[in-house]
Amino acid sequence: MDISYIINHLGEDRENYQGSINPPIHQTSNFAVDTVEQLRFKLQHEFESPFYTRGNNPTVAVLRKKVAALEGTEDALIFSSGSAAIAASVMNVVKNGDHVVCVQKPYGWTNFLLNQLLVHYGVSTTMIDGRYPENFRNAIQPNTKLFFLETPNTMTFELQDIEAVCKIAKENNITTILDNSFSTPLFQQPAAYGVDIICHSGTKYFSGHSDIVAGVVCGTTERMKLIFKSEFMCLGANISPHDAAAMIKGLRTLPIRVEQSARTAAKVAFFLEYHNKVKKIHWPFSNTFPQKELAKKQMKNCGGLMSIELDVTDFSQVEKFCNSLKYFLLATSWGGFESLAFPICAFSKDKNSHSHHLPWNLVRLYIGLEDAEILIADLDHALEKI
Repeated sequence: MDISYIINHLGEDRENYQGSINPPIHQTSNFAVDTVEQLRFKLQHEFESPFYTRGNNPTVAVLRKKVAALEGTEDALIFSSGSAAIAASVMNVVKNGDHVVCVQKPYGWTNFLLNQLLVHYGVSTTMIDGRYPENFRNAIQPNTKLFFLETPNTMTFELQDIEAVCKIAKENNITTILDNSFSTPLFQQPAAYGVDIICHSGTKYFSGHSDIVAGVVCGTTERMKLIFKSEFMCLGANISPHDAAAMIKGLRTLPIRVEQSARTAAKVAFFLEYHNKVKKIHWPFSNTFPQKELAKKQMKNCGGLMSIELDVTDFSQVEKFCNSLKYFLLATSWGGFESLAFPICAFSKDKNSHSHHLPWNLVRLYIGLEDAEILIADLDHALEKI
């Protein structure tokens, strides 16, 4: 199924909506029926048929179809945040006494879920260097039920060999979950390598306009039904119809936006690679990235997120660099139209008190939709300030 059909037409039953080009926003909490028999059917088939918007809503249903098709899976669920999507997926796989193997330096709330929250419920986790597939095999215990991957991660961008890790997982009857937010399904399709559950922060590229918070889970219909009937319905982490409509509009321009961001990022990365005030650049398609060959193998292209380590000696120099930027906004998140900078030094008061696991001189950059020349000039100006 081609991408243009998915984002522009799939799931949009326009004949049922008076020919409306955009799907109508079904802003209602529940749906009425005429008979008890119809009510009985709705109660038994809420996964497929709208009954109560906490579970199923026609506007959200359109979005589900599009996202699942983009990711090459049978179905999808849409959550109110990426962290909710990840939490529901993990909780659906593990129970008291189970063990998880997770890559080092995952998204912060993934780390909190596995190493703090689920510890209270008898779930243990081993954190490994995921760059080496054998580390997954070596970490397996008799009670291991889940491998959690994040490739690339969204700070220093270490990759995992998806195909190799999935082979190990299937040999040992272990479920795999992969956070694919960095690449989107346009640049990386984990299901093709055998990943069981794929998660996204829909806040990022899927939305693309920094106006909603959302999460996505993709997989088989059987797996999505299991999550729907348990964690999804119980925790009430559904997205609103208005936010679903905004995300559908974001998908319309997804290929244009991610391709533009990737093209500009390549130019910016080349500039930063050879700047004398940049100690190191982290970007999977960079010439200096140690896993570039693997990145080229399993990623069609590389997104607009990268990090640099500044060649400086003090916090004040990092702050001066960031404060001198004009086009890069100082903010968290990424994937929108605007370029962003996020310095790790913001987590600490000074270099002596810095305890974060990432270097204090690291600044994450997101390359938005501005012209490459403008962004490079902005970075050059700020780097000269230090």
